[in-house]
Amino acid sequence: MKISVNGDNREYGENAVVADIVADLALSGKRIAIELNKEILPFNQYATKKLQTDDCIEIVQAIGGGQ
Repeated sequence: MKISVNGDNREYGENAVVADIVADLALSGKRIAIELNKEILPFNQYATKKLQTDDCIEIVQAIGGGQ
């Protein structure tokens, strides 16, 4: 099925969950936030939230900084 990830179309299997995308992008264990179809997805749902064709995912990564 086709999923948009940060504006790029990607193909995933029919039973894919959000955690599959996180692993595919080598982001496991990183400090990230995920928006699924314009709603923030809680971390505890990454492994159980099944994806559907044409879902839109935006992933942002926290970066330390400041003074």
